[in-house]
Amino acid sequence: MKRVLIVCYSWSNGNTSRIAGVLRDALGADYAEIKTAVPYPKDYNETVDQGQREVEDGFTPEIEPISRNPDDYEIIVLATPTWWYTMAPAMLSYVRSVDWNGRTVVPLATNGGWPGHLMDDIRAECRGARIECPMEVRFDSEGGPDMVTPEKDVRSWIGSVKELAGMQS
Repeated sequence: MKRVLIVCYSWSNGNTSRIAGVLRDALGADYAEIKTAVPYPKDYNETVDQGQREVEDGFTPEIEPISRNPDDYEIIVLATPTWWYTMAPAMLSYVRSVDWNGRTVVPLATNGGWPGHLMDDIRAECRGARIECPMEVRFDSEGGPDMVTPEKDVRSWIGSVKELAGMQS
């Protein structure tokens, strides 16, 4: 069985961490949360506005060191919300800090209906990695907790990741 690390950035509503947590529990995987050195606002609309500015400016925030070393894992799941059609700037900060050559990456993206070019961006930023089992999970467009993607699709994806890790699905 391959060792799996889930690296997750999730804003306060927790949709991304919710799905990443379900995967963690199903795999018995290790989990590391990305935290920015300066937290985002607690207000959803303020965070949306700040996120838009950061994405448009190409800004990557300083992040705290994560608790796990990616060199210790065969598979790394990158779990991120979609911010303005791409990965959250905090996830981009993490992605740019790792040498992806020869690694297996499983991208997990949540969105409010606009997936944009996030998966293409992960492929571009994780140069040298093998991208497997990409998954986009859609929630309602107002940042709420209502999942639009059918639960059976999420379960099927979890089964695919389990197979990739050498586990019975």
